[in-house]
Amino acid sequence: MEDTPLPLVAVKDLSKSYRRGNQVVPVLFDISFTIEEKEFLALMGPSGSGKSTLLNLIAGLDKPDSGSIKIGGIDIVQLNEAELARWRAANVGFIFQFYNLIPVLTAFENVELPLLLTSLSKKERREHARMALDVVNLTDRIDHYPSQLSGGQQQRVAIARAIVPDPAIIVADEPTGDLDKVSAQEILALMERLVQGLGKTIIMVTHDPRAAEKAHVVRQLEKGVFNHVHL
Repeated sequence: MEDTPLPLVAVKDLSKSYRRGNQVVPVLFDISFTIEEKEFLALMGPSGSGKSTLLNLIAGLDKPDSGSIKIGGIDIVQLNEAELARWRAANVGFIFQFYNLIPVLTAFENVELPLLLTSLSKKERREHARMALDVVNLTDRIDHYPSQLSGGQQQRVAIARAIVPDPAIIVADEPTGDLDKVSAQEILALMERLVQGLGKTIIMVTHDPRAAEKAHVVRQLEKGVFNHVHL
């Protein structure tokens, strides 16, 4: 009998609240779920439902009040800040709504940036950055600055930057939220290719039903709990 492979992400009994002055504001309540390797998951729900909080917890940007988040068998809740920073750099790629590119750096330099924290040589960094820009079909814009690129092109640079360290997981917070319809479709098609062609696991927060349609699984958050799952 073959062993069933463990899920890439296993979230168990996860709760999170924030303090506002003397008030404690609960955001997530005892959430448990799993994400399989090469899964494309969309997190949906109204503003304030806890989507971005959950994304940040899985990405190791924040810590829960209670519960565990096992990723590749490691409970990241137990890591200290230095260990968590190293784990994030090796395992998570980030895509944001507003690209977060550095305006004074070229497309190539923006993509190369995460690799400066690694032990790769300059030659290896350049090769990795070129490959990542090739994946997003932007080798002809390698020396352009963000201000010389369209919104869709900037998001493609941001995706190249997210995949250049070869992370297992890509977290995307409203990746099509600032794009026109055509650019949004291009970005979603690219994200599908990252899953199917490169074997990435993507966790995407979105308000856009058209974006969610591209996902394999859609989870709906309502007031800090999942109300149902669409496969």
